[in-house]
Amino acid sequence: MTEATLPANTGFAGQPIVEIERDGVHYTLLGTAHVSKASIDAVLAAIDSGRFDAVAVELDEQRHKALTNPDALAQLDLVKVIREGKVAPFAANLALAAYQRRLAEQLGIEPGAELKAAAVEAAARNLPLQLIDRDVGITFRRILQGLSWWDRTKLIAGVAGGLFDREEVSEQDIERLKEGDMLESSFGEFARDTPSLYATLIDERDQYMAAKLRERADGASHVLAVVGAGHLKGMATYLADEQRAPAELTGALSHVRRKRNIPWITLALMLLICGGIAWGYAQGGADLGKDLLLQWVAWTAGLAGLGALLARGHPLSILAAAVSAPLKPFRPGVPPGMFSALAEVHLRKPAYPDFLALRDDTQTLGGWYRNRVCRAVLVFLLTNLGSMVGVWISGAAIIGKLV
Repeated sequence: MTEATLPANTGFAGQPIVEIERDGVHYTLLGTAHVSKASIDAVLAAIDSGRFDAVAVELDEQRHKALTNPDALAQLDLVKVIREGKVAPFAANLALAAYQRRLAEQLGIEPGAELKAAAVEAAARNLPLQLIDRDVGITFRRILQGLSWWDRTKLIAGVAGGLFDREEVSEQDIERLKEGDMLESSFGEFARDTPSLYATLIDERDQYMAAKLRERADGASHVLAVVGAGHLKGMATYLADEQRAPAELTGALSHVRRKRNIPWITLALMLLICGGIAWGYAQGGADLGKDLLLQWVAWTAGLAGLGALLARGHPLSILAAAVSAPLKPFRPGVPPGMFSALAEVHLRKPAYPDFLALRDDTQTLGGWYRNRVCRAVLVFLLTNLGSMVGVWISGAAIIGKLV
């Protein structure tokens, strides 16, 4: 393994490279800054040099489509996203897009432009393009499953707050971004202060991308890999030294523990509340039983409906939230937000301009309420938040009356 920084007159614009020979393939890892014009020039010069017969980029399929296809978001099946329970990763992607747009407005360059340039130039020269990064949704889910309940709450609150942050990105953060990673930067201080999150964001992806390079050489003998400078050292080490089979490693790093269909804490709480209502009927008569049942319905339906109302959902979406929330014990694992969001999407079907305006609308609170895609996400999230608060308040009220 050899490492070198090519001088600017070579055409690589002084960007750092690492060259590795393995299994008959020569890999050139080109480290870039995601907010640098020099990195774009370096990428174009490297591809145009004619030295490479394949190009790999630090992108997954979803981010590649978003960068190279302006209509990618317009082709999204929002109903499928809601039905498959992928609203949270989708909301995280919106937060990332909003952060990128703020950077673009401040710096005059779209973050990741060098990756887009690599993809476009590879296609123009008929070179095979390898997308080697892990899906953002998988990374987000692996991050959440590795955090404590409190850290998950802080992370989600931080991501949500970043959606509406209008302050300029600090010079310090921009310098970190030049040397680091877009996903890490978007999580801000939380990423730097949480070792488990850093490992999932950076180290796991270093392993994954190095394995993908070995897995997808596709007969190429000279591969150019365009990656953020923050991944250069880790990827070089794993590419040179990792002995596990690439498919085995990528499979392990893509695995997300399946949630139990019936979360035990939710099941225990539901049994406690339902048991309390039944005991109230048995021991205190119909009046106490009805009072306890009314407590449950009023709090869960009322707060779930309030959540949908605060999201400015359609009146029937609010009704769907209020009706579905008290029935939670009969469908554990299916959040009431799914019903209210599906109703919202059907009643106020997002139009083509809504998808095209997502990156701009996600930057302001008014945009979230104006854009029908964003509003459906809000209906989902706020309905579930209201329902959750209603469950705990009604549970406490029922137990208080029984005690």
